[in-house]
Amino acid sequence: MTPTLKVGTILIEEGPRITQLLGLESEPWSGNWSVVKALDGFALDRKIRTAGWNFFFMAAEVKVMFFGALGTKKIHNALKRILAKVRHQSINGLEVTGIVAKRFLGVPYATVSAHSHIQQSCCLDSAEARQTSQRDAEWARG
Repeated sequence: MTPTLKVGTILIEEGPRITQLLGLESEPWSGNWSVVKALDGFALDRKIRTAGWNFFFMAAEVKVMFFGALGTKKIHNALKRILAKVRHQSINGLEVTGIVAKRFLGVPYATVSAHSHIQQSCCLDSAEARQTSQRDAEWARG
């Protein structure tokens, strides 16, 4: 069963290093991505900092819009589009920060937005450094 996605939902890209180190309970969502269970952003931040890692709330919000009423499938697809937008940045964690339904001239539409990233360094690594780290992790997995 696909987990319900709502504001505050945290998605992480499953990697042996992150899940083992942090001892996170997660539920598979899509591809390599999982939904973190039983933790909000603040609780996850404390857990990550205890492990010596950092949870960056990136200022640049990533948004997508879709036409029609809110629905689980449409929100799921919107988040997949967000992940596609940030794929080149090697993001490994996202927090859903907004799901807003609106109408324009009677036509329903919604926007979904997200922020975040998890990494070990206390300074935000460049996209190239994150990609190299991710490639090394994938190579180690085999």
